[in-house]
Amino acid sequence: MIKKIIISLTILILNELYSQNTSLNIKNSFLPVLKSQLSAGATEKNDTDYPTYKFTLKDIEATESIIAKELEDNGYKKPDAEEFIKKINTIFKRVIDPKSESKYLHINFEDKCSKDLKLYKNSNSIDVNPYSTYIFKNGLFISDLYSIPEVLDYTKSSELSRFESDAENNNRIKDVKIFYWKDMTGLKEQRKTNVQRIIARNMYLFNDNKTYIIWLVTHDKNFIKLLVKNFGYDREPKFNEMLINEYIQLKDQYKIGELIFAKNCNKELEIRNGILQSLADSYQRSSNPKDLFGLMEFCSKLLETDEYDNYSEKEKIKMVAYLANTYDFLFKKNHRNQEGWDPRWNILGAYFEDDSRSKIKWSQLKEEMQKNNYYNLSNLKEVMAYAEGFDSVGAPD
Repeated sequence: MIKKIIISLTILILNELYSQNTSLNIKNSFLPVLKSQLSAGATEKNDTDYPTYKFTLKDIEATESIIAKELEDNGYKKPDAEEFIKKINTIFKRVIDPKSESKYLHINFEDKCSKDLKLYKNSNSIDVNPYSTYIFKNGLFISDLYSIPEVLDYTKSSELSRFESDAENNNRIKDVKIFYWKDMTGLKEQRKTNVQRIIARNMYLFNDNKTYIIWLVTHDKNFIKLLVKNFGYDREPKFNEMLINEYIQLKDQYKIGELIFAKNCNKELEIRNGILQSLADSYQRSSNPKDLFGLMEFCSKLLETDEYDNYSEKEKIKMVAYLANTYDFLFKKNHRNQEGWDPRWNILGAYFEDDSRSKIKWSQLKEEMQKNNYYNLSNLKEVMAYAEGFDSVGAPD
């Protein structure tokens, strides 16, 4: 009899929560987890020594059906498993093993090579935890880790509202302040943003829906920045442009080189051609050569200091080749008839005229580039020949 009452109560609560044509498998009910979270309060707000809520796999499992329903209701089309695996590898450089029994993978944006499954929530406050998101292998989508009240309006259920109030009354501990979800300022708006963020990311990344690009650039900047900078996702010009504009404004403009080049998880050189192309496109729109000066500055740091000694000499030569293929070609084409260029130097010209400060000499650089067929770069052979016309006065006529 008691069991029947509990089942009836569960169905009642679910009906209240999903009153708008929402279906849910009761066997996978998130109610026990939701009640635990309501009882513990909004753990991010606890400013005492009261033990914070410890997230487990049950918490991420509990959100899966909720997120899947939100995605479905907003037009998300699940890719087939093979396509999803391929896109995850393209975007996050992560290989999904279909035979693995693990249902979730952790993407650590501060350690792209980490494969440890740790549960971290992202917060706007200063946090020691790395920015993280999670791959739902069975659900075929990605999402950050959320508490259920952050993605579902539990207050639609009078039973759950009563449960939270009872928890507040029963959990009174001297000198301990617990912030309950019902008292969280702006929770409704934050919940809406969280759901929209989930929808926008998945619709763009896995459904190729370009209509979400502007929303992501406007409302999900941190995710986009980390996606481009840490994982080298350079396929979307609008994303590239957002980061390029920030790097151009930096005092140390040369650091744009760290956006273009990185080491992958096999310690091999990774070149983000999309960033270079977007940078060239940005210059064409602005007609401001100063937008490109960071490329020359980076080459100087690369060849004349030990700041980037994590790269081998052969890697450094290849990096210079890619930068010169862009910068020196635009210099040769425009510096005579456009203000803002330093008419004396470009990357290879300055290096040919004086390589005394570099461990890599011009002859070594030239030989390596020729040996590699100029890395099949369309402009490199031309700008190499042009560079050898430089002298102490500057560029050849």
